[in-house]
Amino acid sequence: MSIGPNSRRDWHLPDGARIAVSVNLALEAFRHKSQLTLESRPGKTDHFSLSYAEYGARAGIWRILELLDDLGLKASMSTNGRAAELYPDAVRSVAEAGHELVGHGWENDVLSEDVSPDAELVEIRRVTEAIEKASGQRPVGWTSPGSAGSENTLELLAGEGYLWNGDQANDDLPYSRQTANGPMIILPRVNMPQNDLIMWAKSHNSPSVIWEGFKDTFDELYREGERGNPKWVEIVLHAHMGGRPTLIPTVRRCIAYAREHAGVWFPRKGDMARWAARLEGLNVS
Repeated sequence: MSIGPNSRRDWHLPDGARIAVSVNLALEAFRHKSQLTLESRPGKTDHFSLSYAEYGARAGIWRILELLDDLGLKASMSTNGRAAELYPDAVRSVAEAGHELVGHGWENDVLSEDVSPDAELVEIRRVTEAIEKASGQRPVGWTSPGSAGSENTLELLAGEGYLWNGDQANDDLPYSRQTANGPMIILPRVNMPQNDLIMWAKSHNSPSVIWEGFKDTFDELYREGERGNPKWVEIVLHAHMGGRPTLIPTVRRCIAYAREHAGVWFPRKGDMARWAARLEGLNVS
């Protein structure tokens, strides 16, 4: 079966679920500045901004792990290779708690170039090795920093044994792409209205905006699921943003609301990718 615009009637979730809800984390490291910067001089390293990002490993990820444990949820965590190198205790703790680790480039403010496939392959291997060394878990999913992969990313990832990529924003459901090195499952970004970077830190909104976006999205997709067209919604928490105490009550509220409904599946992203691959008849472990 091909998962695409002409086969939506064939898409279904395990056990007839009406909607999937996933939680994606990010533990990131930066070279010059993080997403929140007060430095306006071009090329100047923003040390305050780097300290803002360091909060993720020092405090944020531990609060999120406690939250997920309280909620009984398993999540996925996009992890820069440099973050795995700097914060191995945090990365190992995430893996030991049953969460999925996801490749996320080496440093979050350094992007891949279309004209440098050899350099990108070296980076993919370096990131994979750093995450596996820190955690004992080899990642099968990859989301590029800023979702800004190159034209070579999918082919390189498939060649390195990766199952899924999250750099696209062009669909509601997973689908597969063929590459010269085999198929790659695409998990499109369905998290924009529930992303702490986009809806809170960058936009200067109150946390209630994330709750409102989650509820409205959930309600609409749940109705679609009841009509036989299930989809999925995702919450994104960067450890240095969503790991601050301000957003934690909002996440609790979102998950509690989802659990008021029957037929909700709470997969990790790798679980979603494996399900999609099996629907396509691909042999995955």
